Amino acid sequence: MTELLAIGTKKGLFLATSDDDRQSWKIGSAHFSGHSIYAVAIDNRGAAPRLLVGLESSHFGPSVAISDDLGETWQEPDKAPLAFPADAGAAVERVWQIVPAAGDVVYAGVQPSALFRSEDGGRTYELVRALWDHPHRPEWGAGFGGQAIHTILPHPDDPQRVLVAMSTGGVYRTADGGASWAPSNEGIKAYFLPDPWPEFGQCVHKVARDGADPDRFYAQNHHGVYRSVDGGGTWQTIADTLPADFGFPIVAHPRRGGMIWNFPLVSDGQREPVDQHCRVFRSTDAGDTWQPQQAGLPAEPFHVGVLRDAMCADDAEPAGVYFGTRSGEVFASRDEGETWSSVAAHLSDVLCVRAATF
Repeated sequence: MTELLAIGTKKGLFLATSDDDRQSWKIGSAHFSGHSIYAVAIDNRGAAPRLLVGLESSHFGPSVAISDDLGETWQEPDKAPLAFPADAGAAVERVWQIVPAAGDVVYAGVQPSALFRSEDGGRTYELVRALWDHPHRPEWGAGFGGQAIHTILPHPDDPQRVLVAMSTGGVYRTADGGASWAPSNEGIKAYFLPDPWPEFGQCVHKVARDGADPDRFYAQNHHGVYRSVDGGGTWQTIADTLPADFGFPIVAHPRRGGMIWNFPLVSDGQREPVDQHCRVFRSTDAGDTWQPQQAGLPAEPFHVGVLRDAMCADDAEPAGVYFGTRSGEVFASRDEGETWSSVAAHLSDVLCVRAATF
């Protein structure tokens, strides 16, 4: 068994592999050096893993590259695979999320907040027009990182059902394959608005789907951590036993129901770990209680955070958990967070991590 860890940074993509059950890692040199990599997907359903990478270059603009041989070669089209139709009056600034779905479908979330759909494995994309034309869109604002769809969660059993989340705007769902969309933010607070309980406009940072119950979700908000047990229809707080309710990532175990991980930060005004301790918090009861995990993580004062897509879990047994920091460090756990070790250091800001076994 080989484990692949894809690390997207502000200065390129790094691929790390492990052939000894994740006890040690070999990391190669940068792919797409000089590009910012905000989105990586590992499609592990075929004979060989397919890597899909969202590229951002200040000179060349955004694009998507594909590799079917673990990065030995890359396919990047001459014509931008992600582009708004002329009448949309917009241009893609950045690819924030790439998610394989049923069959050859691949979704991409971009900045400004829009959803694109591919039916050829991620080579070409078309705008999901109903979401772009939603009457709420003119009122979607920009979070600190930009206005973007950063979460895409296709239902594992029903391809007609998809949940997306954006900053700002909140959570939206479709049950008809994208023909119509409705906001689904009841219970999520937007403390920065005059009405803190709006229909939409929340700054949701990330949403994860439970590994066993496809109708149970977990959300890390701009102050607030929530759970939904009705497919995203309503949300309840699960932040009571966390040391802080601000942060960016939230990750669910791929198979075990109720197991999730979080990396709390003090606040939106003080974006560093609570008490300057590098700690991941895990819940095994769907967020009712949380416990810190820090064995093997730096013991000295730690001042940097973890971005929304810079934390993930793999599909091995037991599950591995990974996170990268804004100071260019990457840590891995091969035992669901019980113990940690270093994979890499001195990279640029880690923007996303993805892992898979094959």
